[in-house]
Amino acid sequence: MAQQTLDLKLDFRSELPIYTQIVEQIRKLVANGVLKPGDQLPTVRQLATDLRVNFNTIARAYRLLDEAGLISTQQGRGTYIWEAPSPATSQKLRRQVLEELTRQYLTDATNLGFALEEIAQGIVEAMRERKRNE
Repeated sequence: MAQQTLDLKLDFRSELPIYTQIVEQIRKLVANGVLKPGDQLPTVRQLATDLRVNFNTIARAYRLLDEAGLISTQQGRGTYIWEAPSPATSQKLRRQVLEELTRQYLTDATNLGFALEEIAQGIVEAMRERKRNE
């Protein structure tokens, strides 16, 4: 399998560390089936260059993904998506991504001065509008 190009979007102003943003985005790509077992990821150096971040940041993200069993780094061969997650693991990954998105949204909204009640009301209104448009 050819090396996968990753379209990761980093927010350098976020309170969320860059390595965590990378881990969460790769988890999301695996959970959504964009990245599949056997897909090769860019090397640590290549991804660091592409994202303009420190080599150690990518190494830390890859190490966390390896520890989670999502990727496997094979010395001299590269880094690959390890296996298709089970339905339970996929659901867990999706849930983790949702929780992280929710935490980030709450952080951003409260940093802008919104009270939790205002945020909750905004979410309810957005959900109603979305249902109407489906």
